Amino acid sequence: MLVIMKNDATDEQIQEVILHIERLGYRGIPIPGASRTAVCVIGNQGIIEDSQLASLHGVKETLRVTKPYKLVSRETHPQPTKIDLGPVVIGQNKPVIMAGPCAVESEKQALIIAESVKQAGAQIYRGGAYKPRTSPYSFQGLGEDGLRILSKVRQETGLLIVTEATDISNIELVEQYTDIIQIGARNMQNYALLKKAGQTDRPILLKRGFAATIEELLMSAEYIMSEGNGKIVLCERGIRTFADNTRNTLDISAIPSVKEVSHLPVLVDPSHAAGRREFVIPLSKAAIAAGADGLIVEVHYDPVHAVSDGRQSLYLEQFQSLMIEIAKLNI
Repeated sequence: MLVIMKNDATDEQIQEVILHIERLGYRGIPIPGASRTAVCVIGNQGIIEDSQLASLHGVKETLRVTKPYKLVSRETHPQPTKIDLGPVVIGQNKPVIMAGPCAVESEKQALIIAESVKQAGAQIYRGGAYKPRTSPYSFQGLGEDGLRILSKVRQETGLLIVTEATDISNIELVEQYTDIIQIGARNMQNYALLKKAGQTDRPILLKRGFAATIEELLMSAEYIMSEGNGKIVLCERGIRTFADNTRNTLDISAIPSVKEVSHLPVLVDPSHAAGRREFVIPLSKAAIAAGADGLIVEVHYDPVHAVSDGRQSLYLEQFQSLMIEIAKLNI
Protein backbone atom coordinates (compact mmCIF):
# COMPACT_ATOMS: atom_id res chain seq x y z
CA MET A 1 0.00 0.00 0.00
CA LEU A 2 1.04 3.58 -0.68
CA VAL A 3 -0.05 6.40 1.61
CA ILE A 4 -0.04 9.63 -0.40
CA MET A 5 0.49 12.73 1.71
CA LYS A 6 -0.94 16.16 0.91
CA ASN A 7 1.27 18.79 -0.67
CA ASP A 8 1.43 20.73 2.58
CA ALA A 9 1.87 17.74 4.90
CA THR A 10 4.36 18.46 7.67
CA ASP A 11 7.29 16.30 8.73
CA GLU A 12 5.42 15.59 11.96
CA GLN A 13 2.37 14.34 10.06
CA ILE A 14 4.54 12.09 7.88
CA GLN A 15 6.23 10.69 10.97
CA GLU A 16 2.85 10.04 12.61
CA VAL A 17 1.79 8.00 9.56
CA ILE A 18 4.99 5.96 9.82
CA LEU A 19 4.45 5.38 13.54
CA HIS A 20 0.86 4.27 12.92
CA ILE A 21 2.05 1.82 10.27
CA GLU A 22 4.56 0.41 12.77
CA ARG A 23 1.79 0.01 15.37
CA LEU A 24 -0.01 -2.16 12.80
CA GLY A 25 3.06 -4.40 12.67
CA TYR A 26 4.46 -3.21 9.34
CA ARG A 27 7.18 -0.83 8.14
CA GLY A 28 6.63 2.58 6.58
CA ILE A 29 9.25 4.00 4.24
CA PRO A 30 8.92 7.64 3.16
CA ILE A 31 9.41 8.32 -0.56
CA PRO A 32 9.84 12.05 -1.28
CA GLY A 33 8.45 13.19 -4.62
CA ALA A 34 8.58 16.37 -6.65
CA SER A 35 5.47 17.86 -5.02
CA ARG A 36 4.52 15.53 -2.18
CA THR A 37 5.75 12.61 -0.08
CA ALA A 38 4.37 9.09 -0.18
CA VAL A 39 4.83 6.45 2.50
CA CYS A 40 5.17 2.87 1.28
CA VAL A 41 3.88 0.14 3.57
CA ILE A 42 5.99 -3.02 3.48
CA GLY A 43 5.94 -6.23 5.46
CA ASN A 44 2.28 -7.09 4.95
CA GLN A 45 1.28 -10.44 3.49
CA GLY A 46 -2.23 -9.45 2.51
CA ILE A 47 -4.55 -6.49 2.07
CA ILE A 48 -4.30 -3.76 4.71
CA GLU A 49 -7.38 -2.06 6.08
CA ASP A 50 -6.70 1.52 5.07
CA SER A 51 -9.51 3.42 6.76
CA GLN A 52 -7.41 4.39 9.80
CA LEU A 53 -4.48 5.50 7.67
CA ALA A 54 -6.70 7.52 5.35
CA SER A 55 -8.11 9.44 8.32
CA LEU A 56 -4.74 10.60 9.66
CA HIS A 57 -3.82 14.28 9.39
CA GLY A 58 -1.94 15.18 6.23
CA VAL A 59 -3.02 12.10 4.27
CA LYS A 60 -4.49 12.74 0.82
CA GLU A 61 -5.30 9.15 -0.19
CA THR A 62 -4.18 5.54 -0.06
CA LEU A 63 -3.37 3.42 -3.09
CA ARG A 64 -3.01 -0.32 -3.54
CA VAL A 65 0.32 -1.47 -4.98
CA THR A 66 -0.34 -4.45 -7.21
CA LYS A 67 3.25 -5.57 -7.75
CA PRO A 68 5.02 -7.88 -5.25
CA TYR A 69 8.01 -5.52 -5.49
CA LYS A 70 6.82 -2.28 -3.97
CA LEU A 71 9.74 0.06 -3.48
CA VAL A 72 11.26 -0.52 -6.93
CA SER A 73 7.90 -0.29 -8.71
CA ARG A 74 6.78 2.65 -10.83
CA GLU A 75 3.49 2.47 -8.96
CA THR A 76 5.38 3.68 -5.91
CA HIS A 77 7.87 5.93 -7.67
CA PRO A 78 6.58 7.10 -11.07
CA GLN A 79 9.63 9.18 -12.01
CA PRO A 80 12.88 7.50 -13.15
CA THR A 81 15.56 7.31 -10.49
CA LYS A 82 18.86 9.05 -11.13
CA ILE A 83 22.00 7.81 -9.38
CA ASP A 84 24.10 10.89 -8.65
CA LEU A 85 27.80 10.11 -8.31
CA GLY A 86 28.98 13.69 -8.48
CA PRO A 87 30.76 13.95 -11.83
CA VAL A 88 28.59 11.14 -13.24
CA VAL A 89 24.82 10.67 -13.13
CA ILE A 90 23.33 7.33 -14.15
CA GLY A 91 19.83 7.59 -15.61
CA GLN A 92 20.06 11.11 -17.02
CA ASN A 93 19.44 10.34 -20.70
CA LYS A 94 23.15 10.09 -21.48
CA PRO A 95 24.73 6.61 -21.55
CA VAL A 96 27.28 6.02 -18.80
CA ILE A 97 30.12 3.74 -19.84
CA MET A 98 31.94 1.51 -17.37
CA ALA A 99 35.03 -0.18 -18.82
CA GLY A 100 38.06 -2.14 -17.71
CA PRO A 101 39.43 -5.63 -17.33
CA CYS A 102 37.48 -8.57 -15.97
CA ALA A 103 40.10 -8.95 -13.24
CA VAL A 104 42.76 -6.68 -11.78
CA GLU A 105 46.04 -8.45 -12.48
CA SER A 106 48.64 -5.83 -11.54
CA GLU A 107 48.99 -2.11 -10.97
CA LYS A 108 50.63 -1.67 -14.37
CA GLN A 109 47.85 -3.55 -16.17
CA ALA A 110 45.11 -1.62 -14.36
CA LEU A 111 46.63 1.81 -15.01
CA ILE A 112 47.39 1.21 -18.69
CA ILE A 113 43.81 0.15 -19.35
CA ALA A 114 42.38 2.93 -17.18
CA GLU A 115 44.26 5.68 -19.01
CA SER A 116 43.13 4.30 -22.37
CA VAL A 117 39.43 3.88 -21.55
CA LYS A 118 39.31 7.31 -19.93
CA GLN A 119 40.82 8.90 -23.03
CA ALA A 120 38.18 7.13 -25.13
CA GLY A 121 35.37 8.52 -22.97
CA ALA A 122 34.61 6.02 -20.20
CA GLN A 123 33.51 7.58 -16.92
CA ILE A 124 33.76 4.58 -14.58
CA TYR A 125 36.46 1.92 -14.30
CA ARG A 126 35.47 -1.71 -13.79
CA GLY A 127 37.82 -4.38 -12.50
CA GLY A 128 37.41 -7.42 -10.28
CA ALA A 129 39.40 -7.81 -7.08
CA TYR A 130 37.31 -10.81 -5.99
CA LYS A 131 36.36 -13.25 -8.74
CA PRO A 132 33.73 -15.98 -8.22
CA ARG A 133 34.80 -18.52 -10.83
CA THR A 134 33.15 -21.67 -12.08
CA SER A 135 36.32 -23.66 -11.36
CA PRO A 136 37.96 -23.54 -7.92
CA TYR A 137 41.32 -23.77 -9.73
CA SER A 138 40.81 -20.60 -11.77
CA PHE A 139 42.21 -17.20 -10.76
CA GLN A 140 40.14 -15.92 -7.83
CA GLY A 141 41.36 -12.32 -7.78
CA LEU A 142 43.94 -10.33 -5.81
CA GLY A 143 41.57 -9.51 -2.95
CA GLU A 144 42.46 -6.43 -0.92
CA ASP A 145 45.63 -5.92 -2.97
CA GLY A 146 43.37 -5.58 -6.00
CA LEU A 147 41.20 -3.07 -4.16
CA ARG A 148 44.29 -1.00 -3.35
CA ILE A 149 45.20 -1.00 -7.04
CA LEU A 150 41.70 0.19 -7.91
CA SER A 151 42.10 2.98 -5.38
CA LYS A 152 45.35 3.94 -7.13
CA VAL A 153 43.49 3.99 -10.45
CA ARG A 154 40.95 6.43 -9.02
CA GLN A 155 43.72 8.61 -7.59
CA GLU A 156 45.76 8.65 -10.82
CA THR A 157 42.92 9.01 -13.37
CA GLY A 158 39.92 10.46 -11.56
CA LEU A 159 37.74 7.61 -12.82
CA LEU A 160 35.08 6.30 -10.46
CA ILE A 161 35.38 2.63 -9.48
CA VAL A 162 32.94 -0.26 -9.64
CA THR A 163 33.97 -3.69 -8.36
CA GLU A 164 32.25 -6.80 -7.10
CA ALA A 165 31.57 -7.92 -3.55
CA THR A 166 31.20 -11.69 -3.52
CA ASP A 167 30.26 -12.37 0.09
CA ILE A 168 29.14 -10.71 3.31
CA SER A 169 32.71 -11.25 4.50
CA ASN A 170 34.20 -8.80 1.99
CA ILE A 171 31.45 -6.30 1.20
CA GLU A 172 32.50 -3.87 3.94
CA LEU A 173 36.07 -3.92 2.65
CA VAL A 174 34.85 -3.35 -0.92
CA GLU A 175 32.74 -0.45 0.34
CA GLN A 176 35.87 1.27 1.69
CA TYR A 177 37.63 1.26 -1.68
CA THR A 178 34.90 1.63 -4.30
CA ASP A 179 32.27 4.06 -5.56
CA ILE A 180 29.79 1.41 -6.74
CA ILE A 181 29.43 -2.09 -5.33
CA GLN A 182 28.60 -4.78 -7.87
CA ILE A 183 26.51 -7.80 -6.95
CA GLY A 184 27.23 -10.39 -9.63
CA ALA A 185 24.84 -12.69 -11.46
CA ARG A 186 25.76 -15.67 -9.29
CA ASN A 187 24.83 -13.71 -6.18
CA MET A 188 21.61 -12.13 -7.42
CA GLN A 189 19.65 -14.30 -4.99
CA ASN A 190 22.19 -14.32 -2.17
CA TYR A 191 19.73 -12.69 0.19
CA ALA A 192 22.16 -12.21 3.08
CA LEU A 193 24.49 -10.33 0.75
CA LEU A 194 21.61 -8.31 -0.71
CA LYS A 195 20.52 -7.23 2.76
CA LYS A 196 24.08 -6.25 3.63
CA ALA A 197 24.28 -4.25 0.40
CA GLY A 198 21.09 -2.47 1.44
CA GLN A 199 22.80 -1.29 4.60
CA THR A 200 25.69 0.39 2.80
CA ASP A 201 25.70 3.95 1.52
CA ARG A 202 27.22 2.99 -1.84
CA PRO A 203 25.20 2.61 -5.06
CA ILE A 204 24.66 -1.04 -5.98
CA LEU A 205 25.03 -2.49 -9.47
CA LEU A 206 22.81 -5.58 -9.41
CA LYS A 207 23.31 -8.07 -12.23
CA ARG A 208 20.53 -10.32 -13.43
CA GLY A 209 21.12 -14.03 -12.84
CA PHE A 210 21.50 -16.10 -15.99
CA ALA A 211 18.27 -18.01 -15.22
CA ALA A 212 16.33 -15.23 -13.49
CA THR A 213 13.06 -13.69 -14.61
CA ILE A 214 12.53 -9.93 -14.61
CA GLU A 215 10.33 -10.26 -11.54
CA GLU A 216 13.02 -12.21 -9.69
CA LEU A 217 15.56 -9.50 -10.55
CA LEU A 218 13.25 -6.81 -9.24
CA MET A 219 12.51 -8.79 -6.07
CA SER A 220 16.26 -8.98 -5.45
CA ALA A 221 16.44 -5.20 -5.86
CA GLU A 222 13.56 -4.97 -3.39
CA TYR A 223 15.69 -6.80 -0.80
CA ILE A 224 18.33 -4.10 -1.12
CA MET A 225 15.94 -1.18 -1.09
CA SER A 226 13.93 -2.53 1.84
CA GLU A 227 17.09 -2.19 3.95
CA GLY A 228 17.29 1.52 3.16
CA ASN A 229 19.54 1.79 0.09
CA GLY A 230 17.61 3.11 -2.90
CA LYS A 231 20.68 3.73 -5.07
CA ILE A 232 20.36 0.67 -7.30
CA VAL A 233 21.34 0.15 -10.93
CA LEU A 234 20.06 -3.00 -12.63
CA CYS A 235 22.20 -4.82 -15.17
CA GLU A 236 21.11 -7.14 -17.97
CA ARG A 237 24.03 -9.45 -18.81
CA GLY A 238 22.46 -12.21 -20.83
CA ILE A 239 20.46 -15.27 -19.88
CA ARG A 240 21.00 -18.97 -20.55
CA THR A 241 18.97 -20.32 -23.47
CA PHE A 242 19.24 -23.22 -25.93
CA ALA A 243 21.47 -21.09 -28.19
CA ASP A 244 25.17 -21.96 -28.24
CA ASN A 245 26.53 -19.35 -30.65
CA THR A 246 27.18 -16.96 -27.76
CA ARG A 247 28.06 -17.39 -24.10
CA ASN A 248 24.60 -16.19 -23.09
CA THR A 249 21.66 -14.65 -24.93
CA LEU A 250 21.37 -10.89 -24.45
CA ASP A 251 17.76 -10.14 -23.54
CA ILE A 252 17.31 -6.77 -25.23
CA SER A 253 13.61 -6.87 -24.31
CA ALA A 254 14.60 -6.73 -20.64
CA ILE A 255 15.50 -3.05 -21.04
CA PRO A 256 12.03 -1.73 -21.94
CA SER A 257 10.40 -4.44 -19.82
CA VAL A 258 12.17 -3.27 -16.67
CA LYS A 259 11.65 0.40 -17.45
CA GLU A 260 7.94 -0.20 -17.91
CA VAL A 261 7.46 -1.50 -14.37
CA SER A 262 10.39 -0.06 -12.40
CA HIS A 263 11.94 3.37 -11.90
CA LEU A 264 15.49 2.01 -11.57
CA PRO A 265 18.11 2.65 -14.28
CA VAL A 266 19.26 -0.26 -16.44
CA LEU A 267 22.74 -1.00 -17.73
CA VAL A 268 23.78 -3.75 -20.13
CA ASP A 269 26.85 -6.00 -20.02
CA PRO A 270 27.43 -7.05 -23.64
CA SER A 271 30.72 -8.78 -22.79
CA HIS A 272 29.22 -11.51 -20.62
CA ALA A 273 26.25 -11.85 -22.93
CA ALA A 274 28.39 -12.38 -26.03
CA GLY A 275 31.41 -14.19 -24.70
CA ARG A 276 33.04 -13.15 -27.99
CA ARG A 277 34.60 -9.74 -28.52
CA GLU A 278 33.45 -9.47 -32.15
CA PHE A 279 29.82 -9.32 -30.95
CA VAL A 280 30.33 -6.75 -28.20
CA ILE A 281 30.10 -3.61 -30.35
CA PRO A 282 26.86 -4.53 -32.21
CA LEU A 283 25.22 -5.70 -28.97
CA SER A 284 26.28 -2.47 -27.26
CA LYS A 285 24.72 -0.38 -30.01
CA ALA A 286 21.51 -2.41 -29.80
CA ALA A 287 21.36 -1.94 -26.02
CA ILE A 288 21.79 1.84 -26.20
CA ALA A 289 19.24 2.07 -29.02
CA ALA A 290 16.78 0.09 -26.87
CA GLY A 291 17.09 2.64 -24.05
CA ALA A 292 19.82 1.30 -21.77
CA ASP A 293 21.26 3.89 -19.40
CA GLY A 294 24.78 2.67 -20.05
CA LEU A 295 27.15 -0.22 -20.58
CA ILE A 296 29.70 -2.18 -18.57
CA VAL A 297 32.33 -3.50 -20.97
CA GLU A 298 35.42 -5.65 -20.52
CA VAL A 299 38.60 -4.20 -22.04
CA HIS A 300 42.21 -5.42 -22.00
CA TYR A 301 45.40 -4.43 -23.81
CA ASP A 302 46.42 -8.09 -24.14
CA PRO A 303 43.25 -10.21 -24.05
CA VAL A 304 45.03 -13.34 -25.24
CA HIS A 305 47.01 -13.45 -22.00
CA ALA A 306 44.29 -12.11 -19.66
CA VAL A 307 43.81 -14.26 -16.56
CA SER A 308 40.03 -14.03 -16.88
CA ASP A 309 37.55 -13.65 -19.76
CA GLY A 310 40.09 -12.68 -22.40
CA ARG A 311 37.94 -14.04 -25.23
CA GLN A 312 35.21 -11.49 -24.58
CA SER A 313 37.45 -8.51 -23.77
CA LEU A 314 37.83 -5.75 -26.32
CA TYR A 315 41.27 -4.57 -27.39
CA LEU A 316 41.94 -0.93 -26.49
CA GLU A 317 41.46 0.22 -30.09
CA GLN A 318 38.20 -1.73 -30.32
CA PHE A 319 36.90 0.09 -27.27
CA GLN A 320 37.77 3.40 -28.91
CA SER A 321 35.74 2.28 -31.93
CA LEU A 322 32.85 1.34 -29.67
CA MET A 323 32.76 4.84 -28.17
CA ILE A 324 32.75 6.37 -31.65
CA GLU A 325 29.88 4.11 -32.74
CA ILE A 326 27.85 4.97 -29.65
CA ALA A 327 28.36 8.69 -30.27
CA LYS A 328 26.91 8.26 -33.77
CA LEU A 329 23.61 7.13 -32.26
CA ASN A 330 23.05 10.69 -30.96
CA ILE A 331 21.30 9.39 -27.87
